Amino acid sequence: MTTTMPFSDTSLVRDIVNEIPKSADLFKSYRIDFCCGGNRPVKEAAAERNVNVDKLMEDLAQVYEKSAGEPVDMEVWTNTDSETLINHIIEKYHRPLEEELTMLSPYVTKVAKVHGDSHPEFLRVHDLFFALKKELLEHTAKEEATIFPTLLTLDQLEGEEREKTVAELKKLEEEHDAAGAILFELRDITSDYVPPIDACGTYRLVYKRLEMLEAETFMHVHLENNILFPRYY
Repeated sequence: MTTTMPFSDTSLVRDIVNEIPKSADLFKSYRIDFCCGGNRPVKEAAAERNVNVDKLMEDLAQVYEKSAGEPVDMEVWTNTDSETLINHIIEKYHRPLEEELTMLSPYVTKVAKVHGDSHPEFLRVHDLFFALKKELLEHTAKEEATIFPTLLTLDQLEGEEREKTVAELKKLEEEHDAAGAILFELRDITSDYVPPIDACGTYRLVYKRLEMLEAETFMHVHLENNILFPRYY
């Protein structure tokens, strides 16, 4: 018996990911942006990527059926209070992100030095990675130092102070867009993180960890852009 999905091709991408977190992996496989560009209908997002929307909906139905009955941590996704969600973002994404960017940096530098001549595309990977590192570290530091504490007191702010904070949230979303653009270029230039046939172990390690970094960053941005920030608009 086929399970009827609670969404259609006119549903927003972000709402589907909120309902079925595992759909994020499917959207990623189609290179459909569910975090920065998640506030639009599935059919529109599919058209932009030249994806057959009927095939995409079939695949989403399979993900939905497989997910039916599985426990989903909806508290973290949509129903929790902002303070708990912010703490979750910091501990689940900010702290591991800082550690991974620090640990991965010397490997990226090593591969660029050793293999840059024979694989010049990796020189671009190197530059993109360090641009992404700078962008994300500055971004998360700003969130923790000023934005997140202000959000927790926003209900007490009025007039210009509140408008200023909302404007800051819009700027953060633009920064998310910039990071997302770097990640999409990384995926393109690495041919979906498929290492060249002569790649050494470190080369392969870098590709694997960059792909993991992409997945974590997309989910991180989704929680902020599509769940946390809209509460204050």
